[in-house]
Parts: sequence; structure tokens; C-alpha cells
Amino acid sequence: MPDESTPSPLIITIDGPAGTGKSTVAHLLAVRLGIEYLDSGSMYRVAALVSIKGEIDPTDGDTLAKAIERSSVRFDWAASPPTVLLEGEDVSARIREMDISSMVSEVARQKAVRMVLVQQQRSIAAEHPRLVTEGRDQGSVVFPDAHVRFFLDADPEVRARRRVDQLAAKGKMVELDVVRADIEQRDRIDSTRKDGPLIRPEGSVAIDTSSMNIEQVVDAMTQAVRSVMECGSEA
Repeated sequence: MPDESTPSPLIITIDGPAGTGKSTVAHLLAVRLGIEYLDSGSMYRVAALVSIKGEIDPTDGDTLAKAIERSSVRFDWAASPPTVLLEGEDVSARIREMDISSMVSEVARQKAVRMVLVQQQRSIAAEHPRLVTEGRDQGSVVFPDAHVRFFLDADPEVRARRRVDQLAAKGKMVELDVVRADIEQRDRIDSTRKDGPLIRPEGSVAIDTSSMNIEQVVDAMTQAVRSVMECGSEA
């Protein structure tokens, strides 16, 4: 007999372009629901760092994918949010720097890289079956049968200002125009790549965060998740 005390699996995906607040709200949503959180985008950022450290052309997907497979990349689930470790080193802050941001979309468009990381993400979900996972293809490609799927969006100007403020809070000053151009370039690459393009998954809950604060977004998502869970319990 199954152990009735074991919570049922719950996979929640949050997709959307850069600067919509996915990472922040995904972590807060996971905390509210008492489940774990995966920032899948950080895995592509680590891949970009592997490219830099190994002096691998980011467009050489096959070589980079093999390097990623050889690398020790893991999450410290004891931290909140989980920290990212590359060869045992916490690189959570390093992968948020502008040189990584400027190349991560190029890395993410490489089919061989995506194949490796998608498999790793599914393996993480198998080990952590109650999970909020965010990125650009979580609900469309990686977990198309997720229990709840969200798609966040916001005006590019708003997203750029949020990113500038985020970096400023860490003591890193960047020009708004530079960040806006980077976001717009990433949007173009992410939405037009052949493998796992950024799209709104069919049936997902769309939320425009342009005029919403973090608390309002998390409230809306929590309500949507609980509605789905209640419907499921009544089935």
C-alpha cells in the first residue's frame, strides 16, 4: 500500500523573459507552499561560466555540452534559495554578472547543451518531486505535464529598471540603456531559437507583472496553485 503520509508530487513551472521577477517569486512561492525551488536559468549561466573557464566557444554546443557533463555542478538544497556550486565553489553571485548575462542566451540556444541540461532538470525533479521550477522552457518543454504552469511577462523598460536596481543593490552600477539592450537582445534570441524557444505554454496562467509588486504576484500565484490543488483533491 502507498504511504498516505507522503505528500503527492507537485510540479509548478514559471516561464517568462528576463526581468519579470521569475526567480524572486518562484523562491517566495516555494517557501509559502513549503516545497523546493529550482532556478533552471542558473544552470545555463553555469554553462556560460564553464565556457569562459574552459575557453570554449559558446557556439560550439557539442564541446560545451561534454564539458558540462564532465563538470561537477550541483545545488546546495540546505540554503534558501539553493546556492549553485561549480566544482564545489559557490558561484551564485558570479553567474549574475554582466559578462555571463550577455552570453547566456547564446549558450542556451545550443541544442546539445539544452539536451544535457533538460535531462539534469528532469533528474532533479525526480529527486525533488514537490518543486517550483522557473526558466524559459519549463512548462513548454521540460515539464509540459506540470500540475500548474505560469507565464510571467512585463514591459521591457520595467524589466530593465528592475535589473539595474537589482545590480545596484549589490553595489554594481550599470547603465539602464546597456541593460535594456541586453534584455531586448536576449528576448530576440530566446524567442527565435529552434530548440526550446521562449513561448507561453498553452494552458498556462499568464501574469503581467509590470504594475504589480512581488507580494501581489506571489499572492496571485498562490491562489491559482491552491485552486488547482483543491480541484484535484475533489476529483
